[in-house]
Amino acid sequence: MRTTSVPLLDLKAQYAAIRREVEQAVFKVLEDQRFILGPEVEAFEQELAAHIGVRHAVAVSSGTDALLMTLMALDLGPGDEVITSAYSFFATAGSIARLGARPVFVDIDRETFNLRAEEVEARVTPRTKAVLPVHLFGRCAAVERLPEGLPLIEDAAQAIGAERNGRRAGSLGRAGCFSFFPSKNLGGYGDGGMITTDDADLADTLRALRVHGQRSGGGRYRHELLGGNFRLDALQAAVLRVKLRHLEAWTAARRENAERYRRLFDAARAPVGLPPADAPGCRDVYNQFVVRVPAERRDPLVAHLKQRGIGCAVYYPAGLHQQPCLADPSLPQVLPETEAAARETLALPVYPELTAAQQERVVQEVVSCLAAPGAAP
Repeated sequence: MRTTSVPLLDLKAQYAAIRREVEQAVFKVLEDQRFILGPEVEAFEQELAAHIGVRHAVAVSSGTDALLMTLMALDLGPGDEVITSAYSFFATAGSIARLGARPVFVDIDRETFNLRAEEVEARVTPRTKAVLPVHLFGRCAAVERLPEGLPLIEDAAQAIGAERNGRRAGSLGRAGCFSFFPSKNLGGYGDGGMITTDDADLADTLRALRVHGQRSGGGRYRHELLGGNFRLDALQAAVLRVKLRHLEAWTAARRENAERYRRLFDAARAPVGLPPADAPGCRDVYNQFVVRVPAERRDPLVAHLKQRGIGCAVYYPAGLHQQPCLADPSLPQVLPETEAAARETLALPVYPELTAAQQERVVQEVVSCLAAPGAAP
């Protein structure tokens, strides 16, 4: 008999808790009738910059556009290379390739799923213009181990509030790129993104790029740069300002849920690989709680959980080096840890409103499936 379902993410539960605050913020924008950039966006930029611990934050239309604009501001183009992780959402590498540059992939660490910093230096060439590490699943990459002298662009789309050595994601490099896609820890009611930096000149260039290359004070219809329409609208900023006030509490709840999973899986002696605990001086924020199971059991486990009403997802079923539009037949590349992760990983619900009883049921269903006949020992 099918019991109550457990979704992978329950945005309705979050909305119910903040509904009045959100409605008041949205109604204020409707009353003001200032929908494009303006004071709501500026206030959000200031608040987010303070939260991250940087001098500048530039609100943009999506996390993808945050990456694209930052690379545009570095004048990236054909013939250039950017070293990045092979295990991430497509936008990480797609933003590089879209500018005619080449993403140079490195393999990942087996435990953290972040790029192996020690492999980066061997991939540097005279054409390398930047390194783009991904803080995957809410855990900061080991950026302090990366080679010095190259611009460091953080893909922090899944890691708002994450910390490494006492500093937050988005403050560890030349620029940090965030996404406010609804499923993120700080998610809007549509698309949105942010670029954070301590570099005033870079921030000025980014603000121009998001409005078709018009610099502030340069006059209307005067375009000094070839930019685009990369603006965040005021309605999204208003919603995100409300949510930002709750982010620390939501982060604490995600972290508590992650620890409860560890206790439950350990008690069940389940054959499941769990995310590592925080490294010293670091804080993970668990945009996803990703476990590993034997490759031959992963897809049957997905089918079992879905049949039992348990939300789950595979992040990601293939490495970026295996994507048809990015693969280079003349340079075949084998990245064993990336490819193993694509076969073995599965994300389980970890959202802040998840109850202990729901987690117990998730673990029970995972264990019951893996203990079934044919399961690997």
